[in-house]
Amino acid sequence: MTTTAADSASVPGSGQATSSAAPEPVDENVWLEEIYGEEQLAWVKEQNSRSEDLLEDADYASLEGSILEVLDSTDRIAMVGKRGDWYYNFWKDRHNPKGLWRRTTWESYCTDSPEWDVLLDVDELAAAEGQEWVFHGATFLRPGAGEPYRLALLALSPDGGDANRYREFDVESRTFVDPVQGGFDLPTAKGNVSWLDADTLLVSSTAEGLPKTASSYARTAVTLKRGARLAGAPLLFEVPEQHMMAVVAHDSTPGYERTFAVDYIDFFNRKNLVLRDGEWVQIDVPTDVNVSAHREWLLFRPQQDWVVDGNTYPAGSLLACGFEDYLAGARGLAVLFTPDARTSLQSWSWTRNFLLLNLLKDVSSEIRVLDPSGPADGPGGAWGSTLLDACPPLHDVNAYAVDDEDESASDGGAGDDFWLVATGFTTPTTLMRGTLERTTDATSGVVSRHAQVKASPSFFADGDYEVQQHFAVSDDGTRVPYFQVAPRNLPLDGQNPTQLSGYGGFEVSRTPAYSGTVGRAWLERRTSMPAGADGDAPHSRGGVYVVANIRGGGEYGPAWHRAALQENRHKAYQDFAAVARDLMSRGVTSRERLGCVGGSNGGLLVGNMLTRYPELFGAVSCGVPLLDMRRYTRLSAGHSWIAEYGDPDVPEQWEYIRTFSPYHLLKDGVEYPETFIWTATSDDRVGPVQARKMAARMLAMGIPNVWFHEALEGGHAGASDNRQAAALQARSQHFLWKALAGGLG
Repeated sequence: MTTTAADSASVPGSGQATSSAAPEPVDENVWLEEIYGEEQLAWVKEQNSRSEDLLEDADYASLEGSILEVLDSTDRIAMVGKRGDWYYNFWKDRHNPKGLWRRTTWESYCTDSPEWDVLLDVDELAAAEGQEWVFHGATFLRPGAGEPYRLALLALSPDGGDANRYREFDVESRTFVDPVQGGFDLPTAKGNVSWLDADTLLVSSTAEGLPKTASSYARTAVTLKRGARLAGAPLLFEVPEQHMMAVVAHDSTPGYERTFAVDYIDFFNRKNLVLRDGEWVQIDVPTDVNVSAHREWLLFRPQQDWVVDGNTYPAGSLLACGFEDYLAGARGLAVLFTPDARTSLQSWSWTRNFLLLNLLKDVSSEIRVLDPSGPADGPGGAWGSTLLDACPPLHDVNAYAVDDEDESASDGGAGDDFWLVATGFTTPTTLMRGTLERTTDATSGVVSRHAQVKASPSFFADGDYEVQQHFAVSDDGTRVPYFQVAPRNLPLDGQNPTQLSGYGGFEVSRTPAYSGTVGRAWLERRTSMPAGADGDAPHSRGGVYVVANIRGGGEYGPAWHRAALQENRHKAYQDFAAVARDLMSRGVTSRERLGCVGGSNGGLLVGNMLTRYPELFGAVSCGVPLLDMRRYTRLSAGHSWIAEYGDPDVPEQWEYIRTFSPYHLLKDGVEYPETFIWTATSDDRVGPVQARKMAARMLAMGIPNVWFHEALEGGHAGASDNRQAAALQARSQHFLWKALAGGLG
């Protein structure tokens, strides 16, 4: 199992009680907050038609087709997960837009044309049931010793949102287990499900009247027996309403069977508990220390410096202790990783006998293998540490276990096998499989053997481009890294159409990654440029793609993230603006040729570029965004992000939140960039409301060249199949290209 350093689920937030709420600014667009209202959807359709008239020309149709060709390519790597003797994959293409859940053997997977055993055709299911199902994964029941994996709970979303219906599925008969015969079938809701045994589930859900937190997630967890209803199931765990959510899960690892609960207080604080003799026992750590259990080990990653028995362990370090020892009061912690100014821990994964650490050093990957039984003289501190030689510069490489419980060699490997996935901006993704072994000589280390299994095709002339890393200097002197992908011998005359992308929040890192879509839609697009000041003849050129690693992200660990929290949010925006200025000062681009793009929290980022730094950008593409920071806690899952942004209902916090609330920063008489705001009706995480209101206010102010589009399905990702994804990406890319290279006209 791979454990990430920062949880990727949208599971944040606790509010602060206050006796006097901040005054509510005038909001003429509250009426647009009724997501499915007839009048509101009529407004959406009117704006959609206006944007489609602008964007969906002949060039757009060609671009959309080119992007869809990438997404539907049958040459893509079919990534797999191993369960028992089978390798499972979920696959979408032109013929299967909703996807196939399927499996194959290792021998077949290694061939150029694997033979797939199709378990579920989601397109056929949707047609048969009259529901636009979106597949969100499967959770298997651990079988008895010597038995095959057979039963799984499938998560199916009716519209691509975060709410799922969980249905029991038999992979041998390839059918859902009939609820009339006792099959599990949980109503659509936000929540989590875990198998306790063949006839019992542990369920966190908001269905059937079960209580919600203020963040719209499950407040309780129940024990559900086969044939019973959620509404009457015995309560197992509960959290306060103002906390983010409750999660309960059972670890069924043989010999280490345990049931855990997590009380998510907010995005960065949680209480971890284990069930002992019918009572919940809290694991004694500060709430901002992430805890991970694996067999006999407990791992700890503090978000802030942690003092234990007089020893200070820095934020972002990784520590270990025996599980039972720690619960019994032992506090002798083994130091597995200590961050430095350039290096951070991103994730970790256990094989049978080793621990894989995925690190970033100045946003390039480094992988270390730790051996709990090894000597204590390596960089791992208390455990032996070996550098895995598999990471070229300016690339993203991740290692994770194939199946840490595999004790056989029937498929050519065992529990110390690992996957290695490598990618770069101009390097198509490759999938390798390796094996870790202890050396038998005097070196006392770990050796790895790995070989390529699959490789993605090239979707653009990637050899014509080069990747560079540069550092901009932010307002407070902080060096901010960014990647630049551009044609070789790029003319530094300020005339290159440049797309600047960023995120800067929730400790999420932006790392190098191959994108056939960006390659085709941006790097290889061509436009005629006028003669330069030096008398050069008019010529054709493509675009430059830039990714900024601003504060608020996780590129340099928790400290990099915390530097832009709440009242310091402006530092993330100063960093992004510094990168924009650096691109101009280096001659890469100019204001009229520079655009920015971001989604979700990245939508808030570019919304602040629009309103706080309009002089730096010629165009802004703002997707599924947060924009109204006065009311964001009352919309969709917004309450869960208070720990990141602050609570606007607390007057003292609203004073700083209002300085980065784009909806409230719009002013008359400002020359704003060309603006495209896009969202999805079925997004139940951020929701479409904030995007609607921002566009409506800008239009009412008479700000020219403001465009809005709302996909009627697709959830927070904005797309539930490749066709929708291609349309979404094509609109954003085509808008930026027309605005920066051709003129919207």
